[in-house]
Amino acid sequence: MAAISQPSRNVIETLVREAVFRRLGKVVTEAKPGPQLVVNSSARHMHISPENLETLFGKGAKLTVHKWLYQDGQFASQQTVTLIGPRKRIFPNLRILGPCRNLTQIELAYTDSVQLGIDVPVRASGNIKDTPGGYVMGPKGMIEMKNGIIRAARHVHMNPADADHYGVKHLDMMRLRITAHGCTTTFEDMLVRVDPAFKLEVHIDTDEANACDLDHATKMELLK
Repeated sequence: MAAISQPSRNVIETLVREAVFRRLGKVVTEAKPGPQLVVNSSARHMHISPENLETLFGKGAKLTVHKWLYQDGQFASQQTVTLIGPRKRIFPNLRILGPCRNLTQIELAYTDSVQLGIDVPVRASGNIKDTPGGYVMGPKGMIEMKNGIIRAARHVHMNPADADHYGVKHLDMMRLRITAHGCTTTFEDMLVRVDPAFKLEVHIDTDEANACDLDHATKMELLK
């Protein structure tokens, strides 16, 4: 007589759960998959106002697309500038991201700030009060930034449906857990930014991406 295979424990648990739910008059539904999480590293870059763009690149200058980014309408432009810090330390080929914004801001990683020779605070994008500045040189002119150089706080973009899924709201804090090559790294203080136009995406800087070996990540999780 052929041997009869026994159902696995998972199958037994599923059958028991369904039977109990039917007994209680509850409907058994399939669990909905969560939203797809994208984690990207953000290299040093500049956001610029239309006025500063014209100073650096000439009257009527417009940003042109070099590469589209993950968020709709956002792009790395073909335009680059040179950032000049204390003691004439410079970063050439600093790329401008588009479209233009209502303020000019430069985002660096910690190692960038050390190389440039300035103490750069961690700030949410747009919060540039009492931050250091520098000189920025373009092909047609130069501007002096009185402030606006920051280390961007690690953050996650999400739309309201994503926020409902994770049970968070705008400006809450979360954690990001990355596993690569069997090593797990957890980042605290992940700022939540919610907007209907956003797609679910985490931004960390290049130092953080290197620390967790993001290029070889096998598992990425957002946690409350």
